[in-house]
Amino acid sequence: MRVGWKGLQRVYYTVLHFDIKDEKIWLQHNATDIDVGQELIEMGIPQEDIVLGLHPPYKRPYTGYGVA
Repeated sequence: MRVGWKGLQRVYYTVLHFDIKDEKIWLQHNATDIDVGQELIEMGIPQEDIVLGLHPPYKRPYTGYGVA
């Protein structure tokens, strides 16, 4: 997260957002240039246990990740 102040304006911005639902990791937002799904796989998380929640449900079967 980015939190703080820029001059008189409040800064509150989520860089990464994950949820854990039904024993799966849902990637809801990624504002980085890192392939977070691949990072999770390299850490030992099975690909089918990662859901790209930032994609609409009809696209998820084509991502190679879990569809929930």
